[in-house]
Amino acid sequence: MRRKHHDLHVWQEAMDLVQSIYKVTGTFPRDEIYALTNQMRRSAVSIPSNIAEGAARSGSKEFLHFLSIARGSLSELETQVQIAQRLGYMKQNELVENIDTVFRLLGGLMKSVKNRVPK
Repeated sequence: MRRKHHDLHVWQEAMDLVQSIYKVTGTFPRDEIYALTNQMRRSAVSIPSNIAEGAARSGSKEFLHFLSIARGSLSELETQVQIAQRLGYMKQNELVENIDTVFRLLGGLMKSVKNRVPK
């Protein structure tokens, strides 16, 4: 069954980012499983989940709210990636391009949706 959010490029890129996060965190030290690994995975999963939830809502204002939550989760993930890099768990600049792409696409979609919200 195809849903509205499946056609959103930002949702597709966010899903790819989730896969990448799961792959890279699978290489983290075992003692990080309930700390940074879990936190990064939860942040990553939150991004496409909130995009999907917002797309399923009835109005542009609600959609914008959930896109904002997704952007917050993306910012959280970006910080966690930088922490993992500083701790030597990831290569410098690993996943930065993926994160930047999702930020750009989210920003564009938010701008488009804002233009539809009645003033």
